[in-house]
Amino acid sequence: MTYSEAISYIHSLGVFGSRPGLSRVRELCKALDNPQEKIRFIHIAGTNGKGSVCSMLSEILISSGLKVGLYTSPFISFFEERIKINGEPISKERLAEVVERVKLCADKLSEPVTEFEIITAAAFLFFYQESCDVVVLETGLGGRLDATNIISSPLISVITGIGLDHTAVLGDTVEKIAAEKAGIIKKNCPVVLARCESGAASVIKGVAESLNADVFDVDYLRAQNKAFKVGETSFDIEPYGRITLRLSGVYQADNALTCITAAEVLKSTLNISDAAIKRGLLNARWPARFEVIRENPLIIYDGAHNPQGVAALAQNIKQILGGSVILLAGVMADKDYNSMAKTLFPFIKEAFTVTPDNSRALSAEELCRVFKDFDIPATACKTAYEGVKAAVSAAKEHKLPIVTCGTLYMYKQIKDVIS
Repeated sequence: MTYSEAISYIHSLGVFGSRPGLSRVRELCKALDNPQEKIRFIHIAGTNGKGSVCSMLSEILISSGLKVGLYTSPFISFFEERIKINGEPISKERLAEVVERVKLCADKLSEPVTEFEIITAAAFLFFYQESCDVVVLETGLGGRLDATNIISSPLISVITGIGLDHTAVLGDTVEKIAAEKAGIIKKNCPVVLARCESGAASVIKGVAESLNADVFDVDYLRAQNKAFKVGETSFDIEPYGRITLRLSGVYQADNALTCITAAEVLKSTLNISDAAIKRGLLNARWPARFEVIRENPLIIYDGAHNPQGVAALAQNIKQILGGSVILLAGVMADKDYNSMAKTLFPFIKEAFTVTPDNSRALSAEELCRVFKDFDIPATACKTAYEGVKAAVSAAKEHKLPIVTCGTLYMYKQIKDVIS
């Protein structure tokens, strides 16, 4: 199987849709001799912040001298970035090899598997074959019925926060969504819990108590003298001194505290030093989260696409960018784009809309109408190129930065235009 054949095969499984459940992936991994049972995992779920937390924790572990696998989704620029070891994406050749083996097993199953199940099984097999010391494992959707949840006893489970997203699948209240995310908690395995609404926290702690799993709440008061600017976040925390991140965003300080808490729980198990924590946080990178993708004019890409993420973006615009921006936006049709417009309208000088390259995308024209309903000057653009060109012209005219947001699926389009 070639790389292109592997990718075509994976994407062909999209016709079966997303079907939550563990029976198929369990059967598939059993046919592969259960590679996931021979690996140590850190399992991470949550509505927002998962990717940044995964990146930070991975870098902390790499700085501790470990061979670290990292599994995340969706990919931002290219498929192989979903599966990494010590920061290096799986090669095209190795991806083809493991997918071919997984396909041979999948073809013998009684029920067709999904795209995500194949990718997850392939990642498990790759990490086992490469003898990873530990794997940082991000859930795809939810937790309880997510394909990653066939792992039995993670070193630690991390829940990065709970908000309303994927409500058709996970539930229409934070309590229902919390119950799904809490599904990654395993018996006698510690849990790190980031800030979330009291109802969601109660649900998660109830599940943890029933499984005799100790819960470690993130103490946000530990961070002092926070400073936020474009391209950098810093704060003081004992016993590490001044922590610096090359990640922008007010929320990144909170994400770092979540990682510090997790690393402290794992210190003795994985021999993590204070220096490794500080160095790992400095080395962490994560695309499309308030990321500077061009400096003149300043263009920042933020993949915010749910109410919690958009609220955080609004806070960043106010606190870091001075409160007024040119907006370049595109969204998926199943997202709450009306809420996005309502949250962001006080900060938008002018908006330009594009249609992301995805079958689920909302048209630029429809999103433009939504912004106009909030009395925001808005223009629908036919292509990403036209959108960037128009936004850059407006940014120069008004001497304002550009923020691109609404989805992760538009990242490559915009990057290709400005590169």
